[in-house]
Amino acid sequence: MKDKAIELAQRQLDAYNAKDIDAFLEVYSEDVQILDFPSNNLVYTGLEKMRERYAALFEQNPNQNAALKARIAHGSIVIDHEYITGRANGIELEAVAMYEVIGDRIAKVWFIK
Repeated sequence: MKDKAIELAQRQLDAYNAKDIDAFLEVYSEDVQILDFPSNNLVYTGLEKMRERYAALFEQNPNQNAALKARIAHGSIVIDHEYITGRANGIELEAVAMYEVIGDRIAKVWFIK
């Protein structure tokens, strides 16, 4: 399971950097849940909502890039630490995302605040 989780996390990161919305969404389950960590508050659910948000993000930030600084994988969980550059507003930031793979898709994503 660990290898599959790493593969999916990398595929979504590569598609994110390529601004390829279809390839990006391909690795997520239909009912993917996006949550805040540690509160576990549900931000949104589902591929269509994810498509709306990320298509707009890609359009508004055509030069945005996420560089992987570190990755931890254990079982079905992958935690990525990324450095985001190229945003339209000029702000660079660090992000930490935790992905849970169920079956052959990413089913949950927590963004660590």
